[in-house]
Amino acid sequence: MLAELSPAYFAMVMATGIVALASDLTGFAFLARPLLWLNVGFYLTLWMLTLGRIFLYPRHFVADLSDHGRGAGYFTTVAGTCILGSEFVILTGAEELGVILLGVGVALWVFLIYAVLTAFAIHSDKPSLGEGITGGWLVATVSTQSVSILSGTVASHFPGYEQVVLFFSLCMFLIGSVLYLIVITLIFYRFMFFSLKPEGFEPLYWINMGAAAITTLAGTILCAESHGSRLLEPILPFILGSTVLFWAFATWWIPLLGAMEIWRHVIHRVKISYNPQYWSLVFPLGMYTTCTVYMAQAIGLNFLSIIPHYFIYVALVAWTATLIGLIKSLLDSFLLKTGNRNYSVSQR
Repeated sequence: MLAELSPAYFAMVMATGIVALASDLTGFAFLARPLLWLNVGFYLTLWMLTLGRIFLYPRHFVADLSDHGRGAGYFTTVAGTCILGSEFVILTGAEELGVILLGVGVALWVFLIYAVLTAFAIHSDKPSLGEGITGGWLVATVSTQSVSILSGTVASHFPGYEQVVLFFSLCMFLIGSVLYLIVITLIFYRFMFFSLKPEGFEPLYWINMGAAAITTLAGTILCAESHGSRLLEPILPFILGSTVLFWAFATWWIPLLGAMEIWRHVIHRVKISYNPQYWSLVFPLGMYTTCTVYMAQAIGLNFLSIIPHYFIYVALVAWTATLIGLIKSLLDSFLLKTGNRNYSVSQR
């Protein structure tokens, strides 16, 4: 199990972190702190498993870097780290810890964005576009925007260098936006012109919406920090327009993805069983809730606030169901292993 551990498992930290922040914003503040500390447990456990995999199964770890289907999952470590940092800053005011996690997130981003993309580019045995592109590629955008969000959130912690940090946050926002436009074009092309089986419509495709939603959140953070900033204030209309654009596109994805889920599970009766990818479905639901609250405040459109106060229920139900699926999966695996061990002993 450790050898085959999914590189994308840090999506569990991403999903739990954003659901905690969404809960805090929509009247479920009593859930936010418990989810934060639970998320710390998830984060530390996943790092122990990841480090164990690196040392015990280095070939598996390296092979995944150049795997078009699994390699992009490594970007979840960046997003998980930065979202956890944002949790600490927003929910506890622990800016120092947020700065530390920002440093870890930036270091991971610099290493992974070039290691993974270089490995993809030079890999000799490449899949076709229809086989290789998935919604998981958009975690590159999610990780980049998570760095933008956390750096913008803790910019005030750097007196004298605040404009430098905000400039860095702006650059990450722009890079993430361009990455989204590139990858989503390929995914849309794959949807429209390649055969897509019901089993092939994976939960990862919900990141189509989640990546646009986190780009919206990154834009609203920059809008909030623009007042009095000689860097951001002159380009505020551009940032605000981009933010609304990505929110509108995130909203546009929801009915389409919902219809495809009906096609998959209702019409073709594909059974729902636990898969680590389902955390990548929970994350967009929580992120859409959070970014809509922030955008409604940034533009002053209070009528938008009604959306997150209903959407939070969807996010909480999805998070709970996925956690139950994880626990059941672990128990089944444990019981199966115990049963096999007892059978082996009885045979001897």
